[in-house]
Amino acid sequence: MTGHERDRIVRIGGASAFFLDSATAVPQLLRDGNLDYLIFDYLAEGSMAMFAALAAADPTKGYGWDFLTTHAVPHLRDIMAQGIRIVANAGGLNPRGLAAAVREAAAQLGLRPRIAFVEGDDLRKRADMLRQRGCVDMVSGAPLPERVGSLNAYLGALPIARALDRGADIVLTGRVVDSALVLGPLIHEFGWAPDDYDRLAAGTLAGHLLECGPQVTGGTFTDWRAVPDWAEIGYPIGECHADGSLVVTKPAGTGGLVSIGTVAEQLLYEVADPQCYFVPDVTCDFSAVTLEQVGPDRVRVAGARGLPPTASYKICGTWQDGWRATAYQPIIGLEAAAKAERQAAALLKRTGTMLRERNFGDWRRRHVELLGTEASQGERRTAADSREVICKIVVDHDDRAGAELFAREQASAISAMSVGTAIGFGTAVTPLIRLFSSLIDKAELSITLTVEDDSETIAVPLSGGFTPEAIERPSPPREPTDTSATVVPLIDLAWARSGDKGNLFNVAVIARTPAFLPYIRAALTPPAVAAWYRHFGPSRVDRYDVPGCHALNFVVHDALDGGINSSPRLDAAAKGMAQLLLSFPVPISAAIAASLERNAAQPGPDFADKP
Repeated sequence: MTGHERDRIVRIGGASAFFLDSATAVPQLLRDGNLDYLIFDYLAEGSMAMFAALAAADPTKGYGWDFLTTHAVPHLRDIMAQGIRIVANAGGLNPRGLAAAVREAAAQLGLRPRIAFVEGDDLRKRADMLRQRGCVDMVSGAPLPERVGSLNAYLGALPIARALDRGADIVLTGRVVDSALVLGPLIHEFGWAPDDYDRLAAGTLAGHLLECGPQVTGGTFTDWRAVPDWAEIGYPIGECHADGSLVVTKPAGTGGLVSIGTVAEQLLYEVADPQCYFVPDVTCDFSAVTLEQVGPDRVRVAGARGLPPTASYKICGTWQDGWRATAYQPIIGLEAAAKAERQAAALLKRTGTMLRERNFGDWRRRHVELLGTEASQGERRTAADSREVICKIVVDHDDRAGAELFAREQASAISAMSVGTAIGFGTAVTPLIRLFSSLIDKAELSITLTVEDDSETIAVPLSGGFTPEAIERPSPPREPTDTSATVVPLIDLAWARSGDKGNLFNVAVIARTPAFLPYIRAALTPPAVAAWYRHFGPSRVDRYDVPGCHALNFVVHDALDGGINSSPRLDAAAKGMAQLLLSFPVPISAAIAASLERNAAQPGPDFADKP
């Protein structure tokens, strides 16, 4: 590697975290200037189901329409004038169709970008074959459903890198792992080899930090009062180096915050075992990653390590399993919660009788949640006597007619049941979508890259090579000897963030200073964390040490009542689970208590967004 290559910086802007992300991202990143790439992450398990429905209604669609109308194409002239290249998984279930639509839209602007698209992840036509050979869900062991809406393998970064090698200005994919949107450009720019695992892991981490947009620049940060100007929050920029290190920053003059805390929270977001973060190109170990504040809104990230990948791709499928009706009923006044409970019970009784009279069959699920009573806090709730609640009622049924029956009948409560019932927020009748996850050998997939009208098959390493024995677990911090001074809530000692993966969620807990970590670890044992979340019914809790950033990562299994697509709960995506844990009582020493008192005497900024 030449000195020039060592010193060169590749600047990548994270322009969307999901398909409905803000229209403000691209203009601010373009104003910052000097970018090499814009990446757009559109796909998640829930969005795949949505794109499947679009494709079923119109086979020419099934891709991220916002890429054409909001995020990229409206700014294409400026993007190309600045020499910025685009990588996006906005292709959904139809990257070929999106490529054609982008080409047509660009032509209307008088532009001719070189467009590439990647295919091979869509396995819907192979569902019968997979079913016949006994493909089962990797968690539940259930067979592949008879009818699937989407069925995709999570591809890696090598097809993206090859497209850029061939001069593509815009690379469109279907289902790839989110981090591949960044790793692909870095492989192309720095010439990283397929077995350069440490750098591939570092590039994967760069992608993981950038693909969720402003979640790394102060969005959803524990210390939300310290984050200025949410209205103009800056989207992230990664300044990436050939050794795999990067600096996370944001456009000058924008709101938000890039700090060790904001980056650490995103580092462990939706991560299970931090030493076995599997992507198609490498197995990542993030346990020794270090974070350094190197300037205002500039954090240097280094220390990711890599191991060989597995020989398989993950498969994710979505399928419809009946219908759901959801009603939100505001109830105001004295004893609002008691009135809401009675009203929900009466509506469920009435509609249950109506179902039987019509021979529709009973509800498959009934769920009632009183928003405004701290229901998510379980036995720790303190707001049961609220004088304003929203009664959320969810029913699932085999047939749409059953769900629609409830959607219509629930409106009668406003005149027939509880005093103080206000006009509801609308009742939705939606397909009930479930996930199917499995594995498939890499050798069984054929990945095709098309640049303009020229297609080729992309060869990827097939042998894998990962073995669990290669993981070296870090030593835990020394147990504290003095925890008798006082007890403080976890938020005084740590930042935290949570996220869902299927029917489990993770909670990352990052010590505000290294000295706090032993006390946090002593208090947050797996049994104690399981007890804290007992009202969600977890089957077990795993704990992982992450010494590089002085953190712990907890994985809470079987606690989301089916996960983001099928859970009836208010927080189906586990976004608030870390917030619940931040109230956990932690015994500390006199020295730690004194340090907290000193910090409390110097409060940080409290920003507010005003019109």
